[in-house]
Amino acid sequence: MAVWRKRPGDKRIGLIVAAMAIAAAMTYGASSSSAETPRTVPSPTVDEAAPTSSAEIAILAGGCFWGVQGVFQHVDGVTAAVSGYAGGTGDTAQYQTVSRGTTGHAESVRITFDPHRISYGRILQIYFSVAHDPTELDRQGPDSGTQYRSAIFPRNPQQAGIAEAYITQLNQAKVFPAPIVTTVEAGKEFYPAEAYHQDYLTLHPDQPYIAINDVPKIEALQRLFPQLYRSSPVLVAAAKPAS
Repeated sequence: MAVWRKRPGDKRIGLIVAAMAIAAAMTYGASSSSAETPRTVPSPTVDEAAPTSSAEIAILAGGCFWGVQGVFQHVDGVTAAVSGYAGGTGDTAQYQTVSRGTTGHAESVRITFDPHRISYGRILQIYFSVAHDPTELDRQGPDSGTQYRSAIFPRNPQQAGIAEAYITQLNQAKVFPAPIVTTVEAGKEFYPAEAYHQDYLTLHPDQPYIAINDVPKIEALQRLFPQLYRSSPVLVAAAKPAS
């Protein structure tokens, strides 16, 4: 299914992804209990200690990276959000290879943030609340396969502990209608995706897949986290190249 929606330059893509989204809604149901429906989740009871640096990184997977990147590009305190792949090896970190679902990679987003402005725990709160459905196993919306799994790739033991404690907290509180299936996968490298995948939501807001699946996430972010919403996204295209 995903091959059609991400084939650059295919003029049929609009009709195809729209039909896919409608079919998915009919098959899996679109109700207030759907994981694709944003929801208020409690803040994590376990979070970072006082920050010791001006920049930290979170790597998260939650279905198609277009939407996850788009959400965090609108979060105040986030200084960069890059779409890419995590969970596999560097030699298989290409879109067409990852799309086979056999590489171990998940479509992921590397989020750089200022811990003095937003904590790792709050990043996870947004991730579970509006960025994706953490109860869907190896799928999100119309996309299926292990490359669309819900996964957190901690950068250190502290992040791993926060993520695991938060998943336990949300499951015990029964915030979702089904158990969270998000995995915590330590020790995995991140590999940036191809240029045409970067800033995709901002560049193609009217593309049917984006309009149906991802633009509502930005609206939910603004509604549920007004104090953290930024109207102007931080874009990969606007970043200065490393010297």
